[in-house]
Amino acid sequence: MRIDVLTLFPQVFESPLSCSILKRAQEAGVVDIILTNIRDFATDSYKKVDDKPYGGGPGMVMMPGPVFDCFEYVEKLSPKKGRVILLTPQGQKFGQEKAAELSKEKRLILITGRYEGFDERIRVGLGAEQISVGDFVLSGGELAAMIIIDAVVRLLAGALGDEDSPKEDSFSAGLLEYPQYTRPEVFRDMKVPDILLSGDHGKIAEWRRQQALDRTRKWRPDLLKDSNL
Repeated sequence: MRIDVLTLFPQVFESPLSCSILKRAQEAGVVDIILTNIRDFATDSYKKVDDKPYGGGPGMVMMPGPVFDCFEYVEKLSPKKGRVILLTPQGQKFGQEKAAELSKEKRLILITGRYEGFDERIRVGLGAEQISVGDFVLSGGELAAMIIIDAVVRLLAGALGDEDSPKEDSFSAGLLEYPQYTRPEVFRDMKVPDILLSGDHGKIAEWRRQQALDRTRKWRPDLLKDSNL
């Protein structure tokens, strides 16, 4: 997969992309992540990318010119047609189902905003899909883009050491994940459940399924409404 990110702050991505799963996935050729600075496409000497909103109001709005020029440059960097995504609070809420859907694409083009948001002509003119990572406001779309990148890349074949790992994650089956334990068997008077020491994989699977159901019912009952149980 190829992921292009259009941003005013490419340095925000440097640390997350240089460690752990994302680093290994890039080194293994599972994914190429390319950052392009929108400010490089500003046309004036001040590198201006925002302006006051028509009609008045607080803050500044990202201008269409630099974003369009940046996008058209990035689009030509690969023959693969990309799925274009704007990171905005107005978008469809991101979740595991959407991550799985995006992981099937050959290329994603993520456009991150700042200030009071995008000139509406950016969304309309680029035919971009809008995605939000939650009902809250961030200072910019960079962190939202990183959440999407991380969630999508770990679903790609070869990104994780164990290909079955994503199948057991919370939300992957519509439920929260069951509790996990490792050594030591007893820690500060807290003991690993006997069933996990039994070696009976059938009963262990049943126990884990029940624990996942119980946890979801207790902590996220809303998930049960849409789960195919």
